[in-house]
Amino acid sequence: MDFFTVEFFTALLTIVFIDLILAGDNAIVIGLAARKLPQHQQKKAVIWGTVGAVGIRVIATLLVVQLLSVPWLNLVGGLLLLWIAFKLLVQEDSHDNIKAGNTLWQSIRTIIIADAAMGIDNVIAVAGAAKGSSHGEHEIILVILGLIISVPVVVWGSTLFIKLINKYEWIVYVGSAVLAYTASKMITHEKQFHGALDENKAIYWAFIIVVVIVTVGSGYFVNKRKQAAAAQKSSQSH
Repeated sequence: MDFFTVEFFTALLTIVFIDLILAGDNAIVIGLAARKLPQHQQKKAVIWGTVGAVGIRVIATLLVVQLLSVPWLNLVGGLLLLWIAFKLLVQEDSHDNIKAGNTLWQSIRTIIIADAAMGIDNVIAVAGAAKGSSHGEHEIILVILGLIISVPVVVWGSTLFIKLINKYEWIVYVGSAVLAYTASKMITHEKQFHGALDENKAIYWAFIIVVVIVTVGSGYFVNKRKQAAAAQKSSQSH
């Protein structure tokens, strides 16, 4: 039972960080869904909605971990995760479609459904990080431990974490780099490449570094262009 290896703890830290960096939206959803309830019911809605959402997420993640053994799915999952890493940097999400529930059950249901719909990025990322640890017997433990550690932070510390991300823009770039790193590792684990990417350490690390730099660099470049366009628009309007 080699749980106390550097590789295991690195994978666990990666999963917790992914859970946190992708949890900002979920925290907003939880708050929006429960906002119309009386004060004494809001806490219940948050707790039970989160419990339901986590249950679905654990099952979905473990299913994806198993599916990653299917040919080409590591490549597909990796490419999808690269897109998620890029969108994390440039997307401006709107949550106008999240309806606040009038009853406790409605709020719980809204939290679970919205989390399931939005949680696909998280599921793919966590499954990739767990699979990347390359210890089959540890995958389930990594997924569950990661969620157990990060969920209380999301529920009770979500507003603080969102404030941190808004204040320190670089945290999102670090998050995107971690996702790109996880995605590139998923792609190198694709069995259909017959070890072409992961047998030679120089090729393996060169591929990972290039993927991370291109993903984060693209996001940074798009953001700078958007900021320049916004600045130009505001100067023209004055």
